[in-house]
Amino acid sequence: MSFVVWLTGPSGAGKTTLARALLNKLKEMGFRAEILDGDEIRKRLYPDIGFSKEARELHNRVVIHMAKLLSRNGVVAVVSLISPFRHVRELARKETGRFIEVYLRCSLERRIERDPKGLYARALKGEIKGLTGYDGVYEEPENPELVLDTDRMSVSDEVEAVIGKARELGYI
Repeated sequence: MSFVVWLTGPSGAGKTTLARALLNKLKEMGFRAEILDGDEIRKRLYPDIGFSKEARELHNRVVIHMAKLLSRNGVVAVVSLISPFRHVRELARKETGRFIEVYLRCSLERRIERDPKGLYARALKGEIKGLTGYDGVYEEPENPELVLDTDRMSVSDEVEAVIGKARELGYI
């Protein structure tokens, strides 16, 4: 049986890092698994879509559909996606069924320090507006299956927490 692990949090919270480590662990355990990385999907499928609320929702719905297809075909879908809106994450839960929402919580100071894409530096200079989790909307999950404080945990501990939750829910 497969399932969907939905990693959500602002830019720099550690979604991509955790997704890669989790993918490796799942494959070591014998699972078929794939990462659905929001940045990669956006870049490859519709690079000019923009970041309006409507564009973000459309992008998220595409990823939800992809996760659903993978999961129903026996592949664990590890989704790495900011997904700033609660109602969209709830749609993902409803559409995919066997679902683990993982909120990667991380202080703004640590995210600015990490800044893997240089977005916070640009936002601090006023070059971009509406950066999710800085001056743009990010609706924290109200009832995620798991909250990981990524500025305090090692990646290996994060992976073990997700695997433990999957076991607890009977997905593994």
